[in-house]
Amino acid sequence: MQIDTGNTAFMLLCSSLVMLMTPGLAFFYGGLVGRKNVLTIMIQSFVSMGWTTVIWYFLGYSLCFSGDVYGVIGNLDMAFLRGVDLMAPSPINPTIPLIVFVAYQMMFAIITPALITGAFTNRVTFKAYMFFLTAWLIFVYCPFVHMIWGGGILQQWGVLDFAGGIVVHNIAGMAALASVLYVGKRKVIDRGPHSIPLVALGTGLLWFGWYGFNAGSQFRVDSVTAIAFLNTDIAASFAAVTWLLVDWMVSKKPKFLGLLTGAVAGLATITPAAGYVSPTTAVIIGVIAGVVCYYAVALKNKLQLDDALDVWGVHGVGGLLGIILLGVFATVAFNPAGTDGLLAGNVSFFGKQVAAVVISSVWAFGFTYGMLWVIDRITPVHVQDSDESEGLDSSLHGETAYLDEQL
Repeated sequence: MQIDTGNTAFMLLCSSLVMLMTPGLAFFYGGLVGRKNVLTIMIQSFVSMGWTTVIWYFLGYSLCFSGDVYGVIGNLDMAFLRGVDLMAPSPINPTIPLIVFVAYQMMFAIITPALITGAFTNRVTFKAYMFFLTAWLIFVYCPFVHMIWGGGILQQWGVLDFAGGIVVHNIAGMAALASVLYVGKRKVIDRGPHSIPLVALGTGLLWFGWYGFNAGSQFRVDSVTAIAFLNTDIAASFAAVTWLLVDWMVSKKPKFLGLLTGAVAGLATITPAAGYVSPTTAVIIGVIAGVVCYYAVALKNKLQLDDALDVWGVHGVGGLLGIILLGVFATVAFNPAGTDGLLAGNVSFFGKQVAAVVISSVWAFGFTYGMLWVIDRITPVHVQDSDESEGLDSSLHGETAYLDEQL
């Protein structure tokens, strides 16, 4: 194997950036909840960094990228990272060591289930969450990674997802919706975000890490890498400003939290399309994301669904929207390895993108709901009312984020 040191160094950097997104998510979510539940939501992100790595080593990587079982999932030939040695090449770019590919994909696996936690904040037991994290990775995340990126049926069919519109955001968002419907509403509602500066810090870390998330998904340094990087920033910026303006018109005040949430919506929406569309298309995608995700959250509020941190409206709808818009706007002019979309007359590709996102939505929603029912038979999913009233930081973990909570 002839290693390209430039590409390898770039992918190690991108792996580090994607790793940083999970602590960023912890700060983002931590600022949005009340003072008595900060540590509870943050540990759910941080524990994924540890436990998902364990699962990834034992069988996660193998289920995603080794072999093929009916086009749906891999096999266990590479369990315990069997065959991952110094000389093994990456399956996507053989000039990069397999070791680096394993690490990069592991960072995606870490953050995806952590996204879901914002939906059921303040009301799920830690033991139930650990069961959830394990089962969801194996039965939802791994199959879709294999189907779309690991040579499975959707990839064979021609479905494209540059960096995780389906694999990360759509399935996490639909799982969040299922979780909200199963777990039910909080008995004690937070008065609002306890620290918008923490949310801003989290947004900054997420935005920064997202460059590795999207640009790194090219697995080499070339012009497509650069366009994915640029499109990521453009879409995030236009979505942030669009959400700010829409919120300003509705609430009559320009809100910082709206700007931050809009940026994340734009990042989620551009993710599947980042390396397949033009910068002008990224502008359009950003504006559409800012409007559609804003009103998706408004619809959630109108229906009184207790998706505490708007995971469905931002990530679920954003990922779905990005996959469909990729089906519309994809162009080989900006990625010869991609395809043309609906605007270029490729109706078939558009239909495949729509079908894929429907399949992923149904699978993620249905399995998550059923899985929570099974977990509830093993250990209670919903915390006791007294624990919720006290705050989960103290009642579940015996810790508090702020000294005055101990007084």
